[in-house]
Amino acid sequence: MKNVKMVITDMDGTLLNSNHEVSDKFFEIFKQLKQQNILFVAASGRPYYSITTKLAAIVEDIIIVAENGGLVLEQDTLLLSNAMDNENLTKLFTIVNSIENTFPMFCTKHQAYIKRASADMIQVFSEYYSNYTIIDSIEEIKDPVIKIALYHATDSEANIYPFVKHLSPEYNVVVSGNHWVDISEAQSNKGHALRFLQKKHDISPAETMAFGDYNNDFEMLQGASYSYAMENAHENIKAVANYQTTNNDDFGVERILEQLVSEGS
Repeated sequence: MKNVKMVITDMDGTLLNSNHEVSDKFFEIFKQLKQQNILFVAASGRPYYSITTKLAAIVEDIIIVAENGGLVLEQDTLLLSNAMDNENLTKLFTIVNSIENTFPMFCTKHQAYIKRASADMIQVFSEYYSNYTIIDSIEEIKDPVIKIALYHATDSEANIYPFVKHLSPEYNVVVSGNHWVDISEAQSNKGHALRFLQKKHDISPAETMAFGDYNNDFEMLQGASYSYAMENAHENIKAVANYQTTNNDDFGVERILEQLVSEGS
């Protein structure tokens, strides 16, 4: 592991535990990563403002890949943005609103526009999209849309994905969690963002370590020689990763990072 120059990790189901928390152990290890000049990248389907809240203590020292690669920022500087074509949003709005028991969120850099839902559902969404506006029509969306996030209360892969998979390859359509399916521009994924950062910082896949648990991490793991699937990962992710670690409630990321910093000390 001595050659690793960049660590990139997913958040939910990976770095975050089941209570959506980052461990104190991680923040201690991060100090050593920084001392060893290893770049740290948080890559999530979450919006930028949610990731910065979770990692507020180190946000000035890391790179953030938000909205599954739709946005890449470093110290509030926008490095990459993949906004959706406004002309196609009306078509997509109609499609996603026709799926039974599914709640669509239209994600922009600073907030989400949420199709009207119950107070209970809004409470669920606010863990991920704390900045939001409730809308009834697409005309109320005033900012460039980076991603459409679709939520189902029980099983997104069974109850949402079959109704939107036909949108691929024109769009990137991915099951990003038990409850979520995400739709974005075709080139918008974590792997594309990783390649952009590797080129910018002259870092090769052989010098990259990545962690993930769900299908929106697939391309990202392909771009790293040190690719780790969480024990709780989707089978697709376990198949593509070169290695496996323990689950997100058993410090799966931290265990490997401890090995990394010990080899570099």
